[in-house]
Amino acid sequence: MRIVKLDAIDSTNAYIKRTMRDSGLETNTVVVAHEQYNGRGQMGTYWESEPGKNLTFSVLKKFKDSKVSNQFYLSILVCLSVYETLNHLKIPDVHIKWPNDILSGNQKICGVLIEPIVGGDMVKSAIIGIGLNVNQINFPKLSNVSSLKLLAGNSFDKDQVLHLALIKLEKNFRYLTDLDFEWLLTKFENHLYMKDETASFEFKDGTLKEGRIRGITKEGKLRVEFDTKAIFEFGFKEVKLIY
Repeated sequence: MRIVKLDAIDSTNAYIKRTMRDSGLETNTVVVAHEQYNGRGQMGTYWESEPGKNLTFSVLKKFKDSKVSNQFYLSILVCLSVYETLNHLKIPDVHIKWPNDILSGNQKICGVLIEPIVGGDMVKSAIIGIGLNVNQINFPKLSNVSSLKLLAGNSFDKDQVLHLALIKLEKNFRYLTDLDFEWLLTKFENHLYMKDETASFEFKDGTLKEGRIRGITKEGKLRVEFDTKAIFEFGFKEVKLIY
């Protein structure tokens, strides 16, 4: 595994994309940035991070036989790897918020952005971006956000946290190779934030409605039961969980 450390960059995902286009990169290349000045989250959101305080890194993974129809399992695998990393570090009350945020209680500590590179009906490779709040203690522009230091009461060695996360990722990638998708989905649902609890959801038109999360489909859609007892399925941009 090759690790590239950068001082300041727009985003580690963008750096891997440019380098792949210009000169190529081998699978399992990891790019870590001291500072990201244009980090992105899911659906184009901005990832705010104080320089030098947090972990912002991307991993390039190449595949031989990964179908586009199964790409949500890659997101599951990455989220579970981060979950296991935080459990190992004894961070309390860790859950996965659909589709790919990691929370402690109701506070966000990590976001994942996966950008697949597709050819036909196959995923040829994927750039896995992870932003983990480690030692930052002030988030003046954000709400419901925390860090490992705030939660544990002590500072963390970022290189050690990175090393642990990469070990968890590499271990879990074998489940994609083994096509053990049902096991991955079950484990993901076991750690799903607000599963089977009453929660508020915001729809694209701004309306709010209460329902209960009942699980995830294999395509990555959220299954929600409303007061009619009927279960509806929603894609990433169709509904927002309010927390």
